[in-house]
Amino acid sequence: MAALARAELTLLGRSKASLFTMLVLPLSMTFVISATTDQDTLDKAGLSAGVVLLPGAIGFGLLFALYNGAVGVLVVRREQLVLKRLRTGEARDAEILAGASLPSVIIALVQCAILTVGCAVVFDMGLPPAPLLLFLGLALGIVMLTALGAATAGVTKSAEGAQLTIIPLMLVTMAGSGVFVPLEIYPDRLASVCELLPLTPVVELVRGAWTGSMSVYGVVGHVLTTVAWTALSVFAVRRWFRWEPRR
Repeated sequence: MAALARAELTLLGRSKASLFTMLVLPLSMTFVISATTDQDTLDKAGLSAGVVLLPGAIGFGLLFALYNGAVGVLVVRREQLVLKRLRTGEARDAEILAGASLPSVIIALVQCAILTVGCAVVFDMGLPPAPLLLFLGLALGIVMLTALGAATAGVTKSAEGAQLTIIPLMLVTMAGSGVFVPLEIYPDRLASVCELLPLTPVVELVRGAWTGSMSVYGVVGHVLTTVAWTALSVFAVRRWFRWEPRR
């Protein structure tokens, strides 16, 4: 698994397009949010710019660096018959998928760390009053999006198609998971629906780390939502993931 991760990391370093998507886009999208944020609206919701931008930045890092990266790598390696050959060795299926996705996880963690420190310094946020929620949100988000990436790769027919199959989750997440607009601004019924989206619990847990106002009930609810999406994704991988090129 470690050898596979090292090989994938080496190949990733040679792909300029993938590195641009994983490293530059999250930073760019964060600047976009910063430029379009209406402070008056946030004040009415009792939020600050930093509390909104930092979780959104981490959400972008996980989406572009981890989810997008995992889908692309798994589809390309399947089309090249690499995954099929690896199954003839000692590595188990879960180890193959995890090893291939590990470079995306590492880059996502580095990206999230840079964005967190950058936002905290720019907006003078200081240390989070509930740091455990930050680590909990990141850990749950990494596991869930890795599984979602494998599930999406399972229904993707080609490397070109991977640029399309990731779009639904990307759009839904950016529109309703609090990445662009915090849920506090939405009507209550719409916010309740958006809370069930995959990345919403991660964004809310990270935001709760800095607000320090999240109740135990809220934490448990977000954890259960993330676990449910992870379990659904694992089921989809077991049911539909293909180890040979789709014809």
